[in-house]
Amino acid sequence: MAKIKKINHVAIVVKDIDEALKFWRDQLGLELDHVEDVPSQASKVAFLPVGEGEVELVQPTAADAGIAKYLETRGEGMHHLCIEVDDIAEHLIFLKEKQVRLINEEPLVLPGRKMAFIHPKATNGVLIELYEITDEPES
Repeated sequence: MAKIKKINHVAIVVKDIDEALKFWRDQLGLELDHVEDVPSQASKVAFLPVGEGEVELVQPTAADAGIAKYLETRGEGMHHLCIEVDDIAEHLIFLKEKQVRLINEEPLVLPGRKMAFIHPKATNGVLIELYEITDEPES
């Protein structure tokens, strides 16, 4: 059976990363590792390491993106919890057998990682991202 390794990150949707950093970096004291554009998700993400995991501040970069619609509907706040697993395909099979409602039946494959989302209706209202680190090279 696939193993859950750790919490990889907590994603927080924000209107403006620079404004949000005034709290997360300047007041709370987390160190900003880097900010990265993520065109495939129509977002810009700030990475703030915390122990073995991260807080990720996610800002939409397109008004029609899913993250922008989420922000418009629900406002700023926690978007999802990311759990790192050792074998995402096996974990998805396990969840399907348990009749867990999934957003992604198959993992999305990106450079260096595979990911899939569990529907919040199956998780007491929390969007859960499953995440597997791979050896695929970054492009």
